[in-house]
Amino acid sequence: MPQEFEAPSVAPDMSGVATRPLMLGSDGLRVMVKECLGVSGVPTRCGSAAFADAPAETVHSAVVEDLLAAEVRITGLVTMHEMAFGVSGVNAFAGTAPNPNWPDRIPGGSSSGTASAVAAGLCDFAIGTDTGGSVRQPACCCGVYGLKPTFGAIDRRGAVPRASSLDVIGPMARDAAMLECAASILLKFKGEQVQTPRLARITVEADADINDALVKSLAGKGQIPALDLPSFKAAYEAGLVVINHEIAQEFGQLARSNASMGEDVRSRILAALEVTDAQRADAEEVRARFTEEVDAALATVDALVLPTMPCVPPTLSDAQDPRALIPLTRLVRPFNLSGHPALTIPILTDSGLPAGLQLVGRKGADATLCAIARSLFPAKPIVETQA
Repeated sequence: MPQEFEAPSVAPDMSGVATRPLMLGSDGLRVMVKECLGVSGVPTRCGSAAFADAPAETVHSAVVEDLLAAEVRITGLVTMHEMAFGVSGVNAFAGTAPNPNWPDRIPGGSSSGTASAVAAGLCDFAIGTDTGGSVRQPACCCGVYGLKPTFGAIDRRGAVPRASSLDVIGPMARDAAMLECAASILLKFKGEQVQTPRLARITVEADADINDALVKSLAGKGQIPALDLPSFKAAYEAGLVVINHEIAQEFGQLARSNASMGEDVRSRILAALEVTDAQRADAEEVRARFTEEVDAALATVDALVLPTMPCVPPTLSDAQDPRALIPLTRLVRPFNLSGHPALTIPILTDSGLPAGLQLVGRKGADATLCAIARSLFPAKPIVETQA
């Protein structure tokens, strides 16, 4: 089994994680929310100086309304990668959330503050968004659970980006039971029981320490056959085309006109303006083909399993070039394209670094996917909170 995790000797400063302290709702579970999800009376900054002077929202986003209806206590908005368009979580304007248990490594993005807050025990669960892995990848980096629900399963009214064929709102939590609780609030389901889930492992490329950690975490879980998704790599590339095409439509003019936007994000949005309608059409063909492949693979099993990331999170010093980090999403982004629910479970490498086991389920079977995670890994959180 992976070696026991050793917490850092000095807890990182978490003061910058919450960009706006709040006190909304009842005395229920403590929840924090990514600041691209609208809260009445508060500007939706999306981690960007370009929105520093945005007017306050006049209504809550749909997900905030659902949370308050469930009588949780929303205690704050959390930082994020600017415009939700990056995977490192580094943000010079809004603040970079620390990775509480591996402070020399990136927290991941774009839901960096969501993962950081959960890992540090600042809340019971937190809400992020996932357009190309932005719940699962930071959850993996910070050693917590994260769920990207079925596309369209959660109302995105009041979320930024305003329009997306990829983006899904999803929760993170420190253990499978709390993740399931959070998902049941957002998706309005009752928990299920799964006795012996049928799994199949997707064949993908990942570093040896990641593959070893995955194999060890699945020991004793029964026979798990391997299978290929022929369009997997093409789906990753197509997912990049779609997100670039859609982000350019939403923020392209802003990137041209607003010099206060971070240069890394601004340059990526300007480059995204070069995506053609023909490239988008080709990406949609890949989407249809890959979706059929995933549906077919799930016809005889309950969930597909593969690593969440192909390598351990890079250090902050190695993350200076944001474009070099994009491949960190190559095992998660394809399932944004297909729309299937996907969930990451934290595991450790033999050297005690964070890795993730990713489960992918049938569309609409989010409750089953959460139950599978709980049945496979019912134990306590992988690391103890610093709080």
